[in-house]
Amino acid sequence: MSLFDLLFIVLFLAAVVTLLIAASFAIRGRGARAIALLRGLCICAGAYFGILAVTSIFLPRTVLHVGDPRCFDDWCIAVDNASRQPAGDHAAYTVTLRLFSTARRVSQREKDVAVYLVDDRGRRYDPAPGKPDVPFSVQLGPQESVKATRVFDVPADVHSPGVVIAHEGGFPIGWFIIGYETWFRKPAIVRLPTA
Repeated sequence: MSLFDLLFIVLFLAAVVTLLIAASFAIRGRGARAIALLRGLCICAGAYFGILAVTSIFLPRTVLHVGDPRCFDDWCIAVDNASRQPAGDHAAYTVTLRLFSTARRVSQREKDVAVYLVDDRGRRYDPAPGKPDVPFSVQLGPQESVKATRVFDVPADVHSPGVVIAHEGGFPIGWFIIGYETWFRKPAIVRLPTA
């Protein structure tokens, strides 16, 4: 848990307490005091979201290398290796990923993880259709690790490919926490070695 996660929790709890106090004032007929509290809460929330938006613009994209883990709490994923096989006007990138848990006592899974390839022009290539060998949502026991393979069919002229690992779907809690890869910040990318 990062400092910004803790900051979000503290500010969220402070906002809930402020709303409860404002409701109490309103119920007791002290509407002016309740409105003043709500105005202060709106100003603080606006400042927080302004900081959140500005940091998402200026924080650089996280660039990882083959083997570097990308963790969401105790659940991690890493690109172990990638190979390119040319086939006429297309090429197939075979990417081996390692899913692992750093938890010591609990089993867990991660939902809504998306892995796709992008090139130097920002074009997205999803994994080739077909049943994946291991789904990203597989349940992992404490300290367990499994391998997953994805194949990406791309045009032969793709340059500087990278594997993007992101969350897509589910409740976007990252939209409310400074430093997460949301709003204007692109998700982490694993640069693949060029052949």
